[in-house]
Amino acid sequence: MSLAPRAPQRPFEMTRHGDTRVDPYYWLNERDNEEVLTHLRDENAYLAQELRHLAPLEAELFEEIKARIEETDISVPVRRGDWWYYERTREGLNYPISCRLRVTPGVDAPPDISPEVPLADEYVILDENVEAEGHDFLSIGVLAISPDDAWVAVGADFEGDERHHVTVRPLAGQAPLDDQLEDIYYGFAWAGDSRHFFYTRVDEAMRPWQLWRHEIGTSPEDDVLVLQEDDAQYNVSVGRSRDDDVIVVAVSSSSTSEMYYLDATTPTQDFVLVESRRQDIEYGVEHFRDATGQRWWLKITNEDAKDFRLLARRVDETDAPWRELIAHRPGQRLDGVDAFSTFLAISERYDGSAAVRVAPLVDAADPFGDDVLAHAYFVDGGPAPSTVSLSANAMYETTTLRVSITSMVTPRLVANIDVASGALTVLKQQRVLGGYDASRYVTGRLWVEASDGVKIPVSVVASRDVVRVGDGGELTALAPAPFLLYGYGSYEISIDPSFSSLRLSLLDRGVIFAIAHIRGGGEMGRSWYEMGKLSQKPTTFSDFVRVAQLLVAEGWTTPAQLAARGGSAGGLLVGAVMNLAPELFRCVVAEVPFVDALTTMLDESLPLTVGEWEEWGNPDASADAYRTMKSYAPYDNVRSVNDDGSTRVYPHVFAAGGLNDSRVGYWEPAKWVLKLRDANPANLAYLKTEMGAGHGGPSGRYDAWRDEAQVLAFIVDELGVTD
Repeated sequence: MSLAPRAPQRPFEMTRHGDTRVDPYYWLNERDNEEVLTHLRDENAYLAQELRHLAPLEAELFEEIKARIEETDISVPVRRGDWWYYERTREGLNYPISCRLRVTPGVDAPPDISPEVPLADEYVILDENVEAEGHDFLSIGVLAISPDDAWVAVGADFEGDERHHVTVRPLAGQAPLDDQLEDIYYGFAWAGDSRHFFYTRVDEAMRPWQLWRHEIGTSPEDDVLVLQEDDAQYNVSVGRSRDDDVIVVAVSSSSTSEMYYLDATTPTQDFVLVESRRQDIEYGVEHFRDATGQRWWLKITNEDAKDFRLLARRVDETDAPWRELIAHRPGQRLDGVDAFSTFLAISERYDGSAAVRVAPLVDAADPFGDDVLAHAYFVDGGPAPSTVSLSANAMYETTTLRVSITSMVTPRLVANIDVASGALTVLKQQRVLGGYDASRYVTGRLWVEASDGVKIPVSVVASRDVVRVGDGGELTALAPAPFLLYGYGSYEISIDPSFSSLRLSLLDRGVIFAIAHIRGGGEMGRSWYEMGKLSQKPTTFSDFVRVAQLLVAEGWTTPAQLAARGGSAGGLLVGAVMNLAPELFRCVVAEVPFVDALTTMLDESLPLTVGEWEEWGNPDASADAYRTMKSYAPYDNVRSVNDDGSTRVYPHVFAAGGLNDSRVGYWEPAKWVLKLRDANPANLAYLKTEMGAGHGGPSGRYDAWRDEAQVLAFIVDELGVTD
């Protein structure tokens, strides 16, 4: 075993609320310091050296992953106007190829297009493989076709820092344009004239704070600043309604919303305010044009409705009261409503899962009726726990709704729902090569009682060889088995059960996989989120520990066979859990982990900090928030001894970061790994830093698969799994 890299300790004092913290590795945030870069390269070399014995296993896992994936494939075509749009992937190429095909008059069904052979009249909109030439990283954050189908705006990120270089390219044989815009964020919307578009820019803290208007064929220096939000807790985003009538701008914090709109045909006019912001009132609007031409707002809001309700009002009746269409249903979170010409698609949380309900409209005179839910029906997701979500639906005038359905044993399928009859037609299901047989696996849900009596759902998948299903659907482990427990638990984000062909390499080796739907996420409604944020954030971590304890107590696994995995805020989770119960886990995978949370939330200059005070608290202004964050921040709570005075030994750690990460600084995992080693030389901790990527890791699919193979090899080896 070679010696792990060390870095000089240069103590840096931080004092707040009468408390002084000393950070020996604060200097590692100096991104342009060659000493820092050398240290990160040394860590990468150490990782490669120490895991070189796993190279054959990594190669085996990579080949397994690749062998299950249909490398030459095509997505289900999506109709928009007179064109079908779809993506191709080809064996040996890292990136997709975006294409379109003109609609055959009178034919509504998606065309049958060969994955292998391009059609003669197929038009390539963007080949990302060509775009990526000469670059180690590529992410397309903007790909927007103009309403007249003549132009495409392409926003490319070549660093992983989420700042895009935008160009406008001809699709109808026009002369190329010189338009090139730099440092553009994700928000983008074309105006109805196909000559103007709107985009957002970020400030120094990577907060989208400005909305700009550009006219194609003109210099970016002539672009017009349309809106600027100076409150650092608010972000600006822009989009276009499905009916193409309006451009909609959202100005929102994590707890408060304000919306503006503009007729898409008059892009140089001023935006109109829908409703002024009110603290802790969230709302979003959907524009709807009924059969008579009357225009409506559909508004989802949490006003007097913790789990949100749906309201409606005519656009021209600005002083009229809102009419309630869907009342508040406690515990059943209303996530979104998408309006089509003859129906509404309702996305919601139902029994802890993502669900979609279809509500046909009643008639032209009163499209919504007295009770929208009375004439709505659920899309069948199959055996629970499953995940049903909207797929790509670009057409406003349509009689079908496209959905996506998956579970932990069901490869993702794309289907059309005939709105009138409710009949489901599968258009395509993900193929798993190599003879995948869903009957060889079992899935289900455990309910774990937390210390306060609340039941925590846990979605489980395993080989039928290691888990038995009872007559009532209950799951029982046949014997303690290797186990990987995944969690997130922040921002009201739900980690819903879905299929992964990559995961089969674990399941086929007898490893059980589970997702702990802990509080702080959104799986069980808004209250579930509120019970795991701000001062109650420690509940997120105790929930995860409680799940792990039950898995051991009920014979699912043992501490020597239990791994934990989480990324970003999920990295904060597993880091905090390591401090709470290091004895419960054999190893931990922490990807882009938010482990130095307190230091980051005290630095207003860092990306996301001010905007996330509503999630974590403001430890600079509040002594209580400071104490709460200090109590769980993983970096601050690494210790060398346990409460009984014995030497503390942590689970083995595989941590990953990205040098260009604008969300979680690369220095957070780098510092954490060093501190774990300082606490006890027996603590085995590895650090991998992607030197040319950001928060999402490498961009090419083959590179991503290789990264996953390395992580899986680490887990398989740590858990003592043999083929």
